[in-house]
Amino acid sequence: MKIVISPAKSLNFESDLPTTRHTTSILLSEAKKVHAVIKTKTPKDLSALMSISDKLADLNWQRNQDWKTPFTTKNARPAIYTFDGDVYTGLDAYTIPVDKIDALQDKLRILSGLYGILKPLDLMQAYRLEMGIKLPIDDAKNIHEFWKPIVTNALNKELKKDELFVNLASKEYFSAVDEKLLKVPVITPDFKDYKEGKLKIISFYAKKARGMMVRYIIDTNAETVADLKGFNYDGYQFDANLSKDNHLIFTR
Repeated sequence: MKIVISPAKSLNFESDLPTTRHTTSILLSEAKKVHAVIKTKTPKDLSALMSISDKLADLNWQRNQDWKTPFTTKNARPAIYTFDGDVYTGLDAYTIPVDKIDALQDKLRILSGLYGILKPLDLMQAYRLEMGIKLPIDDAKNIHEFWKPIVTNALNKELKKDELFVNLASKEYFSAVDEKLLKVPVITPDFKDYKEGKLKIISFYAKKARGMMVRYIIDTNAETVADLKGFNYDGYQFDANLSKDNHLIFTR
């Protein structure tokens, strides 16, 4: 099984790491191309490009200036212990048992505007660069157009025939994957909550649930669609009536 998720804007470089293990991104040379472009942008450019405050623009301008290779354990940190948003709250990587880290490393891939794809233990340095940003790179008009063939090719190299591919990324980040060219079909779970008598996708809860689904897969050694349908964390249940083909709906 392979699972893709989105990164997070919030980053954690402070918490003690539960393991000293780390790996290097397979797309670091391509990431250098993206970084070379973003490094030339002024704080004012970054503010306009990403619709962020002057304070955040200054912070990320400094991050872009400080970013350098080679990555080491002194200047970088494993991705799964660095991203710190709602998805990662649901995943709660810091409490994953050491004997499950290999399974996490094998199954999970994080889509990234700067790094393309990160494995959980891949070292990363601080950045902010959403996949939906209209920033020309080489001949590509924007970030996701640059990454799409590269990311899709990298995923296909890893995917085995009939391997399950689970999309738990946002639409913005999954735009970096050419679904039509993937070797295998895509299974997409969605998570809905009842609010005021109606079922809705509530962003905060849905993001957290995506992370919990990853955790469930690792905890239970899930391998099949039937296994996925057993997801029941935090009150969610599979809804067969709302689900269609490879689109799995979970409600609570």
